[in-house]
Amino acid sequence: MGVREMFKISSSQFNYQYRGRIHFPYSIGMLLAYVKNKPELSKNFQFKKTFVFRDKTEEYTEQCKDSDILLCSCYVWNWEITTKLAREVKESNPNCLVVFGGPQVPNNSEGFFEKYPFVDIIVHGEGEYVLENILKAYLNDKDFSKVLGIETKDFKNSLQPRINDFSDLPSPYLTNLIWDLVERRQGYQWIAAWETLRGCPYLCTFCDWGSAIGTKMRKFEEEKIMKEIEWFGKNKIPYIDCCDANFGIYKERDMGIARKMKEVSQEMGYPTTFHPTFAKVASEAIIPIAKELYDASLLRAVTLSLQSLDPTTLKIIKRANIKFDKFSELTESFRNAGLPTYTEIIRGLPGETLENFKENLETIVSDTKVDHLLIHNCGVFPNAPMAEPAYVEQYKIKTISSPIFLWHSDVSNRGIPEYEDIAIGSFSFTIEDLKQMFLYSWLMIVFQNMGILEFVAKFYKKTHDLSFINFYEIFIDFCKAKKTIFSEQYEIVSQYIEDGYAGKGWNFYDPDLGEIYWPIEEATWAKLAWDENILEEEILLFVDFLESKKDYRSGIDLLQDLVKWNVFLLTTRDSNESTKKEIFKFAWKDYFSDSSQLQETQRMYSYFNKVTSTDGKTWSWETIFVGRWETKFKIYPSLLDDAEQITQSV
Repeated sequence: MGVREMFKISSSQFNYQYRGRIHFPYSIGMLLAYVKNKPELSKNFQFKKTFVFRDKTEEYTEQCKDSDILLCSCYVWNWEITTKLAREVKESNPNCLVVFGGPQVPNNSEGFFEKYPFVDIIVHGEGEYVLENILKAYLNDKDFSKVLGIETKDFKNSLQPRINDFSDLPSPYLTNLIWDLVERRQGYQWIAAWETLRGCPYLCTFCDWGSAIGTKMRKFEEEKIMKEIEWFGKNKIPYIDCCDANFGIYKERDMGIARKMKEVSQEMGYPTTFHPTFAKVASEAIIPIAKELYDASLLRAVTLSLQSLDPTTLKIIKRANIKFDKFSELTESFRNAGLPTYTEIIRGLPGETLENFKENLETIVSDTKVDHLLIHNCGVFPNAPMAEPAYVEQYKIKTISSPIFLWHSDVSNRGIPEYEDIAIGSFSFTIEDLKQMFLYSWLMIVFQNMGILEFVAKFYKKTHDLSFINFYEIFIDFCKAKKTIFSEQYEIVSQYIEDGYAGKGWNFYDPDLGEIYWPIEEATWAKLAWDENILEEEILLFVDFLESKKDYRSGIDLLQDLVKWNVFLLTTRDSNESTKKEIFKFAWKDYFSDSSQLQETQRMYSYFNKVTSTDGKTWSWETIFVGRWETKFKIYPSLLDDAEQITQSV
């Protein structure tokens, strides 16, 4: 009797490309590392390379003509291309068993198999044990009815208990299986997704993390973690995308991870970047961990997320923030430790109103020292509590399907569009309110947080108690009344908002800035900071407009000096000198750093220019793509060299 041919397993985990980098298929790697470790399965199944590149679906379909099983790892960023592949594989190879798993597979699966008849099995929950049992059933009689954690068009079984002992899960990195699964392309680098634990103790309703992986925290063995860090260094993996929901929550353990990451990076030159999601409820205990990573140039910034400041909204989304006073103190502590921070706000949460959203923005920019402000649309994911019918009905949540926005992803090699559901209305706001929320988000990020009008606004707040919101309301009036570079960008973002909330997508492309899709706020900043002379002239036009509208009498010499100061602090494209220096008529650094009165004291300020390239694409990459997290787009006044020139009594 001849030896039976092995069954062939194909798999997919599609990803987007980011400037020549793409993620390893880590989820598939974890599944296959586990089942390959089972002798019965390893000798009966042949595991082919995983499909990752979005521009090769026709080739992948052809490769599946002799496949017995197709495993698909499904995420919001690859659902459409995955279903396209699976449909075409089933058409060309009807006997291929198609198995879907991952966070985009809906727990509420009503109508799923009618819409996707080419899918044979869907997996709910963690997949390692489930896949083992699917393959064992496949070898026997292909009766899957007793396999826990799966659903077919005929039945839905109870969930497979969660994995509590991770010692039985081999690493796709340490086994080198991950290299067997991917096609190496010339000029590409691989990003490593990486777990040190599973679980999340929080149940935020906008997130599927808690519901997807359970609330119990389960840690991988420290020995395995340390060896994987060494593997990343030896294999020259530049970017580690840590998938833990709350890095830093185990302070002693995570400090050990940070030290090991620093040691390997400094010894081997890799990794160069470690990107964690820090613990949801931040504290000063994170500082030593973050400092260890930051001092090795591995960490760009620390997450201090808020999502919202509104008490009603926080209750609805089951989010327990630290008190804002403590948050404000934290941002100062991190600033004093030399650690950049960023906070994230979600726009469009139920309970939020336009007015309290604007108030929250005012509070954040007024009362914190957070370095970067990120504001996102509210995605409604299929397995998040926010997507449950009762929740949707209770809070009158309205959504649209929108082309997914993956900022900084390459314009080329994208394949078909992907979509996500985003909230466009609830009991507390309308879509018109939401459009205004977006506009004020853009204003506060570009002009305040990123510095285009930062110190002009601070001057009027300090001298006339003009709130930032009122300042930018006047700025909107100016954009509508005068034809300037500001009105041009205002018109662009207004149309962008209309198109976005009409379901046309959020990708923003400007060939001057490179072959990637930009966040609109970064693209706006780059276009405004393109020419410092034009920027300075047109800020003066706005200041004149504001002074006239409010009947202020600040004086032309002071205002010209103020505007020059504001622009001086920006890393504009046309400033290529290694050291930037300017003489000012007023002591602006002292004025903005403490409560002192403005002194008419001639000062020379200087600083090391962080980006000297004048090529638009290189400058935008260094200043705002990578440089946003390193605050290369502006300088803080406290970092200026300050020389007194001439002192006059005022």
